[in-house]
Amino acid sequence: MSEQNKPFVVTDRRKFAMDGTPRPDADPSPERESAAAVTTPPTTPVPPSEPSPVPPVPEPPSSSVDPNMPPPPTAIEMEQANAAYQQTAERLDTAVRAANPGMDHPPEMSFEQIVQSIYMSTIMQLGGATPEGQQPKVDLMGARQSIDMIAILAEKTKGNLTPTESQLMDNVLFEVRMGFLEVTQALARSAANRQPPGGPGQPGRPSIVR
Repeated sequence: MSEQNKPFVVTDRRKFAMDGTPRPDADPSPERESAAAVTTPPTTPVPPSEPSPVPPVPEPPSSSVDPNMPPPPTAIEMEQANAAYQQTAERLDTAVRAANPGMDHPPEMSFEQIVQSIYMSTIMQLGGATPEGQQPKVDLMGARQSIDMIAILAEKTKGNLTPTESQLMDNVLFEVRMGFLEVTQALARSAANRQPPGGPGQPGRPSIVR
């Protein structure tokens, strides 16, 4: 049959009759297609989420403690040792005052007394406390260690001293260092004077001692 002779067919796709009741001969397929078109959202590709960066774990600080040293005492042990020391020191003070009536209580230790104690030890090592008329006994190595001890004490307490303490530290360091130089130069001159003629240096001319 040619296209022009085909019968014209009208399909009633209404779902309900005139009175509003569902038609039994209605084609349900368009409704399913329409429902599927409404209820099924278009699928769009979701890009994969990138994993959140994990912060690096900091390395523990390297310990500078000497492994050969014994472990430090606990806080309780430190407190017990301090209490026992204070009690023993108080009993010693009481015994000393009982043996010496009228004696004042010894002054408490201070930073100035620590510095002055090391200073006096250095002066004695340089022969400064030698009685008049006696040959000075000089301990150069001991004096050098005492001077270095004061220098370390000054370095470790820098920024934590009062103006008076800082001035005391500077004066003490200057005096012991100058005293060390004077003693070493005096010993060098004494050794040079004892050298026989023709010793170090040019013959007939004194050697320069620095």
